[in-house]
Amino acid sequence: MGWFLCSGKSRKKTKKEQEKNSDDQIPSNIEKLKVNPSFDVKKEGSKDGGSGHIAAHTFTFRELATATKNFRADCLLGEGGFGRVYKGRLESTNQIVAIKQLDRNGLQGNREFLVEVLMLSLLHHPNLVNLIGYCADGDQRLLVYEYMPLGSLEDHLHDLPPDKKRLDWNTRMKIAAGAAKGLEYLHDKANPPVIYRDLKCSNILLDEGYHPKLSDFGLAKLGPVGDKTHVSTRVMGTYGYCAPEYAMTGQLTLKSDVYSFGVVLLEIITGRKAIDNSRSAGEHNLVAWARPLFKDRRKFSQMADPVLQGQYPSRGLYQALAVAAMCVQEQPNMRPLIADVVTALTYLASQKYDPETQPAQRPSSGSSTPRMRR
Repeated sequence: MGWFLCSGKSRKKTKKEQEKNSDDQIPSNIEKLKVNPSFDVKKEGSKDGGSGHIAAHTFTFRELATATKNFRADCLLGEGGFGRVYKGRLESTNQIVAIKQLDRNGLQGNREFLVEVLMLSLLHHPNLVNLIGYCADGDQRLLVYEYMPLGSLEDHLHDLPPDKKRLDWNTRMKIAAGAAKGLEYLHDKANPPVIYRDLKCSNILLDEGYHPKLSDFGLAKLGPVGDKTHVSTRVMGTYGYCAPEYAMTGQLTLKSDVYSFGVVLLEIITGRKAIDNSRSAGEHNLVAWARPLFKDRRKFSQMADPVLQGQYPSRGLYQALAVAAMCVQEQPNMRPLIADVVTALTYLASQKYDPETQPAQRPSSGSSTPRMRR
């Protein structure tokens, strides 16, 4: 849930610098939220959003404290850079919800809070998490979402306890295709297009049946319109997922999200983390490790998550890796449109692998070298 500067640099900024650097997040009138704790989200949103209809419900802090039993520790679902997330039950509707309480001293300020409220109130898709409401009482900032019972994709890929069920190939492709559809909605259906800017495994939440939904829209940015090719903004996101050209120049495009999606797809296929400093030298960065292997099809089986134990279709593995390789191309214009990624992954998700009737693949030793032809 947290984020860092993509460059990985950390320098303490003055309060004035922080305010200036975050001004590009959303329209300037949202400055009022920072200086006015009783700021009306619905009223202010109407000045920027045309119709101005904000469907999200407003909650009092007391209602949400009651829902979480005063934010009791046993209701805590997780914690990140933005604050803590609690499981709660709304007294008025008896609905189970997830409540994110923003850290008042944390990195996510009022601008990002309002971005999330506006984005999720105006954008609706089966692969985007549903925002039920928010609380802006005094200096309290809380967001209320539908509860996603299976947690995040990260919970099912990395650092798994021995008793946790491993994701099979079919489920992985279903999650990848669904996440791509959520991104396609933001890029191609939303008007103007929306750049998500923080796509990663921990931001893909899973509903019953492993149905994926994108969450955490505090860093989302409206994409370029007209003859503009990019938007220039402060470099934000999570290290390991940032597109190289965005990390270097601050020029953000839809293809920046496609790169991040490629990293996520690699995580889904390989079971490896985007950045893993516990691995040996040369394997810390997932994309850097994968790029040489993309060039030799005989090494593709080395890239499959070992916990799959060879239970995946070899053709499906090759095709999924080909999609990931295209998404993480260094040159943004070489990356595919997300609509083409959706087409490819929807097809792969429809090709069900049956371990009972299809043989398990043998892992490659990785020691073979290409023979030279005489």
